[in-house]
Amino acid sequence: MKINFNELPLNVAANFKGGEGEYVSRRFVDENNKIMLGTLEPGSSIGYHSHDTDSEIMYFLEGEATVLYDDGEETLLPGQAHYCPKGHSHSLINRSDKTLVFVAVVPVHHD
Repeated sequence: MKINFNELPLNVAANFKGGEGEYVSRRFVDENNKIMLGTLEPGSSIGYHSHDTDSEIMYFLEGEATVLYDDGEETLLPGQAHYCPKGHSHSLINRSDKTLVFVAVVPVHHD
Protein backbone atom coordinates (compact mmCIF):
# COMPACT_ATOMS: atom_id res chain seq x y z
CA MET A 1 0.00 0.00 0.00
CA LYS A 2 1.41 3.34 -1.06
CA ILE A 3 1.18 6.33 1.29
CA ASN A 4 1.69 9.69 -0.42
CA PHE A 5 2.40 12.17 2.38
CA ASN A 6 2.15 15.05 -0.11
CA GLU A 7 -1.58 14.31 -0.47
CA LEU A 8 -2.27 14.26 3.29
CA PRO A 9 -3.35 17.38 5.21
CA LEU A 10 -0.70 19.41 6.99
CA ASN A 11 -1.01 19.40 10.80
CA VAL A 12 0.65 22.13 12.84
CA ALA A 13 0.84 21.56 16.61
CA ALA A 14 2.24 24.34 18.79
CA ASN A 15 4.05 23.21 21.95
CA PHE A 16 3.30 19.54 21.16
CA LYS A 17 3.28 17.49 24.39
CA GLY A 18 4.70 20.53 26.20
CA GLY A 19 7.55 21.11 23.74
CA GLU A 20 8.81 24.32 22.19
CA GLY A 21 7.81 25.80 18.82
CA GLU A 22 5.79 23.84 16.28
CA TYR A 23 5.68 20.19 15.29
CA VAL A 24 4.53 20.05 11.66
CA SER A 25 3.38 16.71 10.27
CA ARG A 26 1.37 14.84 7.68
CA ARG A 27 -0.29 11.75 9.15
CA PHE A 28 -1.69 8.50 7.88
CA VAL A 29 -3.87 6.81 10.51
CA ASP A 30 -5.73 3.51 10.29
CA GLU A 31 -6.92 0.93 12.82
CA ASN A 32 -3.37 -0.40 13.33
CA ASN A 33 -0.86 2.46 13.07
CA LYS A 34 -0.19 6.18 13.00
CA ILE A 35 2.52 6.88 10.40
CA MET A 36 3.76 10.47 10.39
CA LEU A 37 6.17 12.51 8.30
CA GLY A 38 7.26 15.20 10.73
CA THR A 39 9.44 18.28 10.85
CA LEU A 40 10.86 20.37 13.66
CA GLU A 41 12.48 23.71 12.87
CA PRO A 42 15.62 24.76 14.79
CA GLY A 43 14.80 25.35 18.45
CA SER A 44 11.57 23.31 18.32
CA SER A 45 10.86 20.15 20.29
CA ILE A 46 8.32 17.51 21.19
CA GLY A 47 7.93 17.46 24.98
CA TYR A 48 9.02 14.60 27.23
CA HIS A 49 6.24 12.00 27.39
CA SER A 50 5.66 8.35 28.30
CA HIS A 51 4.52 5.50 26.07
CA ASP A 52 2.43 3.61 28.60
CA THR A 53 0.20 1.75 26.13
CA ASP A 54 2.16 1.86 22.86
CA SER A 55 5.63 2.27 21.39
CA GLU A 56 7.20 4.59 18.81
CA ILE A 57 9.85 4.30 16.12
CA MET A 58 11.41 7.43 14.57
CA TYR A 59 13.57 7.24 11.44
CA PHE A 60 15.56 10.38 10.65
CA LEU A 61 15.79 11.67 7.09
CA GLU A 62 17.39 15.13 7.47
CA GLY A 63 19.01 17.18 10.23
CA GLU A 64 20.35 16.26 13.65
CA ALA A 65 18.07 15.10 16.47
CA THR A 66 18.61 15.12 20.19
CA VAL A 67 16.48 12.52 21.95
CA LEU A 68 16.05 12.45 25.70
CA TYR A 69 15.33 8.79 26.43
CA ASP A 70 14.52 7.65 29.95
CA ASP A 71 17.55 8.98 31.89
CA GLY A 72 19.88 9.43 28.90
CA GLU A 73 20.45 11.56 25.83
CA GLU A 74 21.08 10.37 22.26
CA THR A 75 22.14 12.19 19.09
CA LEU A 76 20.64 10.79 15.89
CA LEU A 77 21.54 11.56 12.29
CA PRO A 78 19.97 10.76 8.91
CA GLY A 79 19.81 7.02 8.35
CA GLN A 80 19.47 6.29 12.07
CA ALA A 81 16.38 5.38 14.08
CA HIS A 82 15.20 5.81 17.66
CA TYR A 83 12.93 3.22 19.29
CA CYS A 84 10.89 4.01 22.40
CA PRO A 85 9.35 0.75 23.63
CA LYS A 86 6.14 0.53 25.61
CA GLY A 87 6.77 1.60 29.21
CA HIS A 88 9.52 4.10 28.35
CA SER A 89 9.66 7.88 27.91
CA HIS A 90 11.29 10.26 25.45
CA SER A 91 11.47 13.74 23.96
CA LEU A 92 12.68 14.98 20.56
CA ILE A 93 14.66 18.23 20.28
CA ASN A 94 16.12 20.07 17.29
CA ARG A 95 19.17 21.91 18.71
CA SER A 96 20.74 22.30 15.26
CA ASP A 97 20.45 25.15 12.75
CA LYS A 98 18.75 22.96 10.11
CA THR A 99 15.21 21.54 9.79
CA LEU A 100 14.79 18.08 11.32
CA VAL A 101 12.78 15.69 9.10
CA PHE A 102 11.70 12.23 10.28
CA VAL A 103 9.15 9.46 9.90
CA ALA A 104 7.46 8.23 13.08
CA VAL A 105 5.36 5.08 13.52
CA VAL A 106 3.12 4.52 16.55
CA PRO A 107 1.08 1.31 16.66
CA VAL A 108 -2.53 1.91 17.68
CA HIS A 109 -3.33 0.37 21.07
CA HIS A 110 -6.23 -2.11 21.07
CA ASP A 111 -7.84 -3.22 24.34
